[in-house]
Amino acid sequence: MTEAKELNLPDFEIPDELDGKIAITTLDRIYNFGRRSSIWPMMFGLACCAIEMIAAQAARYDMARFGMEVMRPSPRQCDVMIVAGTVTKKMIPSIVRLYNQMAEPKYVVAMGACASGGGPFKEGYNVVAGIDKFLPVDIYVPGCPPTPQALMAGMIMLQEKIDKQSIKHVRWYDHKKADSVEIQMPFLGPDLIDPRRIPEIRAKAAELAQPPAPAPAPAEEKA
Repeated sequence: MTEAKELNLPDFEIPDELDGKIAITTLDRIYNFGRRSSIWPMMFGLACCAIEMIAAQAARYDMARFGMEVMRPSPRQCDVMIVAGTVTKKMIPSIVRLYNQMAEPKYVVAMGACASGGGPFKEGYNVVAGIDKFLPVDIYVPGCPPTPQALMAGMIMLQEKIDKQSIKHVRWYDHKKADSVEIQMPFLGPDLIDPRRIPEIRAKAAELAQPPAPAPAPAEEKA
């Protein structure tokens, strides 16, 4: 009964004798209803936020009520990446690789202060100041660490975002666009290097390599 009411368009009244038996809806609502009700997160965690994510999946909070209980160890079978914890420069290449291996449609949830902006370790030499420096983030969940209730609220916000998407406009059904958004892999050398910034780094290096222009000679004073 509840599912039929969610699918029905508000502009159409269903006769009482057919209530719960038929639904008047659109293809977008059926498509989005199926996707929002089966969001499969990736099974991985980075730091203490992952403990709260595990607690949210346990019996007390039971995210299975929202169709989010199937945590898959393979990125090929996941719909959403929950970045739970501190993102270090050593770990970000692996995170980007996992994101690139996920099939469309895919989403990213930044869980906690560290994943959202670096948290208390933002000024650390080995910490990335937010996963959004590399991946497109859909939902930010504040907290250090967020409670299981906060994570569930963020996942429900993701469901609401999915409800507003249309097959006519999403990139993975547009033949003029690429099927997937692939992020260039960063690599760890003397420091973390983002390939997207290599032209900028080369221009700055060429600028620093040029010898400074000689200072103009001081003008002679007239007697």
